[in-house]
Amino acid sequence: MPVRFAYISFDNVPGPKGAATHIEAFTRAVAAHFGGVELVTVSGVESHTERWPGVFHTEMPGVGRSLVDRVLCFRRFLERWLAGRTFEVVQFRSIFEGLPLLRLRPRPKLIFEVNGLPSIELKDRYPTVADDRELMTKLLSQEATCLQAADRIVTPSGVTARYLIECRGVDASKVRVIPNGVDAVLFQPGGTPDNERLLYFGTLSQWQGVDLAVRASAQIGAKLTILGAGSSRQREAISALANKLGAPVDVLPPVSQQDLVAALHQSFAVLAPLTLSERNIVQGCCPLKILESMAAGIPVIASDLAVVRELDANCLLVKPGSVDQIAQAVLQLRASPGLWRKLSSEGRRQIEEHYTWERAATTLVAVYNEISS
Repeated sequence: MPVRFAYISFDNVPGPKGAATHIEAFTRAVAAHFGGVELVTVSGVESHTERWPGVFHTEMPGVGRSLVDRVLCFRRFLERWLAGRTFEVVQFRSIFEGLPLLRLRPRPKLIFEVNGLPSIELKDRYPTVADDRELMTKLLSQEATCLQAADRIVTPSGVTARYLIECRGVDASKVRVIPNGVDAVLFQPGGTPDNERLLYFGTLSQWQGVDLAVRASAQIGAKLTILGAGSSRQREAISALANKLGAPVDVLPPVSQQDLVAALHQSFAVLAPLTLSERNIVQGCCPLKILESMAAGIPVIASDLAVVRELDANCLLVKPGSVDQIAQAVLQLRASPGLWRKLSSEGRRQIEEHYTWERAATTLVAVYNEISS
């Protein structure tokens, strides 16, 4: 029996970033409910495997010196793979893989999963992009084309949904908000936290505010472990800042979900010092690090932004960009074991009630049922 659905993403799967966790949860859900799904992602080489039960995974090369080269390489392989195949519904995560889908005949129903938009996110990774009017115009045009063509748009954040509707002219009836989730069985409370150890995990992108975490840790002499996906240049910059401040900081590569749970159990608090960047306050996001920390029973100190407040997260909220307030929040937790226990237990309860991948999967399957025959 042919597979009716496909999920296509210019992301690495498996991979250290939250995107890989998100993609695994969603494709597993579609496969379990509908009997199978074709997953296509980017890699250095081409390969085919049944990644998880019913998830038939094709990895396609996306190689080249620049992002444009890698995208064009991936598209060539994707277009070749799509030729002769028909699907009822295809879900995609960006314009990089979305545009080739618009040329399919017959065209399947399309679900555009908007976690981030290149017109916003690339400016943080490549600062000169903001001054390239031709490129920005092209990105915005391609995003508009994909947004208009999509039968449904899913996004993990209400902030993102409002941006798409109010600023990008998306029909509100097409938008569904599906917050990120957590594997609540894997991410369980436990262990013996070290009162001197703080943790940051996630990407090392500028919008994450990792430098603020380093400065706050230095101010109070706390040990900070950073488990981050990033370039060698980003790692070197963070290490140089820590050395300059005399801060006891370990900058380590990302780890598996199982090892992340172990790292959480050794930590007193998790820092999520998101910055006042366009990515966080205009586009929006749904910080997986906050949800996974809450599930593991570890209090989170996070920037007081709409993307955090909408989660109704049991966190200590601090002024965005304030090193002093981050440091003071750590000291507050140290001085009040009762507050630590309250944040730990209430955070876990919030996850169990609202932020499991099972809950997210139920909503996603409902979206598929809305548009499939």
